[in-house]
Amino acid sequence: MKFGVVVFPGSNCDHDAWYAASHNVGHQAEFLWHSDTDLKGSDCVILPGGFSYGDYLRCGAISKFSPIMSAVKQHADAGGLVLGICNGFQILTECGLLPGALVRNRGLKFICKPVTLKVGTVDSPFTNAIAPGAELLIPIAHGEGCYTADERTLDELEAEDRIAFRYVENPNGSLRDIAGVLNAGRNVMGMMPHPERATEPLMGSLDGLGVFASLTAAFTSLHK
Repeated sequence: MKFGVVVFPGSNCDHDAWYAASHNVGHQAEFLWHSDTDLKGSDCVILPGGFSYGDYLRCGAISKFSPIMSAVKQHADAGGLVLGICNGFQILTECGLLPGALVRNRGLKFICKPVTLKVGTVDSPFTNAIAPGAELLIPIAHGEGCYTADERTLDELEAEDRIAFRYVENPNGSLRDIAGVLNAGRNVMGMMPHPERATEPLMGSLDGLGVFASLTAAFTSLHK
């Protein structure tokens, strides 16, 4: 399996994602520059955390115009796997690949700490290797991590089992405790917590490996 990690000006978690995919999980991983126009054979594209383009205007608002995003959209439309982490989640909502939006934390402060998540669904390529209802310790680091959407969208996410993760103790005011969501095709996921920062004992948690193990299992199942 090959992971492609997109690097935008201002990304700062790209190496973390690359290391998790290539060293902790043992798959091929390659950086994709924001001005690239193809994904270089990537099976799963990761949009990493950081402050793409300085997060001017809104988080992710400028990144959606990067040349690489046309290729990412085509990849997603064709059923390819896309994972947006933190700023990557914000970019996915800005470009319309995921519903809703990420706005300022309710307390108007940047929050950086480990949080406990509860798995909302295991029916996805990103969570299939995690036990149903499992609680995971994964860190967050964001100032605009409050997930919001209209009631109709929230009800739709609930009804279609597309809430991937919820906060056990909501740190940022996200509606319905949402920490991660899936698209209608279930091949695109965005999450504010950082699974790539919970992949080694030294990091204090191995719980982020579940996301990468799930992607591996999903890819293997499709290519038997």
